[in-house]
Amino acid sequence: MNKESVLIVEDEEKILRLLELELEIEGYQVGKAMDGKEALEAYQSRKWDLILLDVMLPGISGIELLRKIRTKNNITPVILLTAKGSVEDKVSGLDLGANDYITKPFQIEELLARIRAVLRMRPAAAPSMEAEIGGWLNTADLKVNVKTREVIRGDSHIELTPKEYDLLLYLLKNKRQVLSRDQILGAVWGYDFQGETNVVDVYIRYVRKKLEHGFETPLIHTVRGVGYVMKEAK
Repeated sequence: MNKESVLIVEDEEKILRLLELELEIEGYQVGKAMDGKEALEAYQSRKWDLILLDVMLPGISGIELLRKIRTKNNITPVILLTAKGSVEDKVSGLDLGANDYITKPFQIEELLARIRAVLRMRPAAAPSMEAEIGGWLNTADLKVNVKTREVIRGDSHIELTPKEYDLLLYLLKNKRQVLSRDQILGAVWGYDFQGETNVVDVYIRYVRKKLEHGFETPLIHTVRGVGYVMKEAK
């Protein structure tokens, strides 16, 4: 039986109760909240393995709650529960660091499959070598602190969105390895991401622009027909 804990944030009581029963049957430990304020208190009260977060909430909205969570925690997976056609909420949520979304009404079997998939993809503990050097990863004049999420190139501090940071960290942890778009998509957005097919190219462009502003040497290189690689020089 599963031992993972799931916090359900949903203001419709019938849906909340259904999700609670189904997850408990699957063996998950379940917590629940019906508005943004209650959810924030529940989130802060303990460590959760995953959060199911409805976007439309009274008080603090789901998007705002996600923003608050991601300012201090980029580890706990979040799956958004969105209304049909709410493209803006989906895009905003993914940009803020949501791991996945599912549109209402949904089949419980699909939701359970998405939960299992997201939990399988949780970040592993940082390698011991990283801990020994204070959590810093580096290549050339770029440094990233995996504990504080600082990104520094030369003497410049670089501000990234949560998803841009996830992308950069994945490239950096696999530096000098050529990564296909499918590999990047699966690692950063999830294996069944249903957004725009060129999302990897778009975010590579965002990250490149921020990393290379004021610097002559590129760090992210395109391998035509394959994907991308982070390395110090061509």
